[in-house]
Amino acid sequence: MDLGLYGLSGLGLVIPSPSFREERDSFPGLDGEILLGRDLEPREIEAPFFISAADYPDSLMLRDVLYQLFSEVDYIGEVQQPGKWWKVRLVDEFKPERINPRTFRADIPFYCESGKAESLGSTGDALEWDVDKWQWGMGLTPEEYSYEHNTSRFFIYNAGAVEVNPRKMPLEISLTGIASDYVEIINHTTNDVFRYEGALNSSNTLKLTGIRSLIDNLSVLRQTNKKLITLAPGANDIEVKGVDVERIFFEFKFYYL
Repeated sequence: MDLGLYGLSGLGLVIPSPSFREERDSFPGLDGEILLGRDLEPREIEAPFFISAADYPDSLMLRDVLYQLFSEVDYIGEVQQPGKWWKVRLVDEFKPERINPRTFRADIPFYCESGKAESLGSTGDALEWDVDKWQWGMGLTPEEYSYEHNTSRFFIYNAGAVEVNPRKMPLEISLTGIASDYVEIINHTTNDVFRYEGALNSSNTLKLTGIRSLIDNLSVLRQTNKKLITLAPGANDIEVKGVDVERIFFEFKFYYL
């Protein structure tokens, strides 16, 4: 979106540090506390703008247009970090501060429920610097990591700083191959094991899409161990058993604090 078309001049996002919600417990005779869990909290991101109109009546119309515009915003990002953006909603009110009859300032409060930034691109996009979805500082390395394989043992690289968990974020694993009895996908890095009890032929596609398990778009959840594959930051050691792999592909985005 070209903000200049609306008379907007951005002053830079104000992004607070991450904060965490911890669950703790204590017991008599035990020093200190026991940490039971730690979850990332949502973040409130402020976007300050100067808004310039042609004259005072135009500033009033522009104000109303901006109310509608900001109410519909889904993602925001920084020009200097073009490979990352934040999924947000406008929740709280904001009050434009008038500077003169044609200019005012507004600090827009956006709410990021996940508390995380995400990559514009996914592993389905070419991981090349001339593709306008990537940048330095995203954890991408000069090494070439593939997300499509036809072998039974390989690495899947999560360039983000956050675990990719299909319970919370999009992750699709597509597998084609020939199996007579079962299919097992193991992440030796996280100790996750997914198992499907059944056969596959080369015309079938097994998909793990979020929390769903599908073959040719039909649910096979009852024939699985109802487990999921997560991806830790960095290299994940993946093994596929029980199937002669023709193609396996991992599609996901990278997430950052």
